[in-house]
Amino acid sequence: MGQARIRIEKAQCVGNARCHAVAEVLFPLDEDGYVATEGFDVAPGDEALARRGARSCPERIITFLEETA
Repeated sequence: MGQARIRIEKAQCVGNARCHAVAEVLFPLDEDGYVATEGFDVAPGDEALARRGARSCPERIITFLEETA
């Protein structure tokens, strides 16, 4: 299995915070209630949670990427 990564089109976030509700540790919010990161490497074991957080976004601005080595 390769390294998984989350990519977020942060400028398109409208603040529904569904990703945060599903996985608050992976998808922190800024002081205005918008996702606070543009992406991150997914730690081993967090892949399923990261996928659920990405799928929860109604704007579909969160992408789960998996690189194969």
